[in-house]
Amino acid sequence: MSIEVLNESGVPVDERAISDLARHVLDGMRVHPLAELSVLLVDEEAMAELHVKWMDEPGPTDVLSFPMDELRPGQLDGGAGDDGELDPGLLGDVVLCPAVAERQARQAGHSTEAELELLTTHGILHLLGYDHAEPEEHKEMFGLQDELLGSWREKNSAR
Repeated sequence: MSIEVLNESGVPVDERAISDLARHVLDGMRVHPLAELSVLLVDEEAMAELHVKWMDEPGPTDVLSFPMDELRPGQLDGGAGDDGELDPGLLGDVVLCPAVAERQARQAGHSTEAELELLTTHGILHLLGYDHAEPEEHKEMFGLQDELLGSWREKNSAR
């Protein structure tokens, strides 16, 4: 799996941990092992620009997801391309804003790291086609999010 984490936020972040978490989430969702994902961390100004441009909403937000290919969970074997070869696909981009995550973490009473874990997982689920606009969608997406984060934290507490 190709996971690129690029920190342009000016805030120190454990890029390796974000990459490892993303790999855990994608493995847990049975996404093709050669799928590509990009995680970009930006400052509030850059996030506000993206938020206005793509969501038509003012101010910075915590996470945005930009899906590329139509990958869905359970596609371990990918899809066949024109040449019959497996096509792992480009999952897309998750953009995080650590400054917003830090404020939200304080309000929620947990660490910025825990908030970034939640936002990374949330963003990846959006890339996989999950949404939370309707009550049933919300229940499914947040249930998966809790399950994936729980297994991630259990795995890392055992180290």
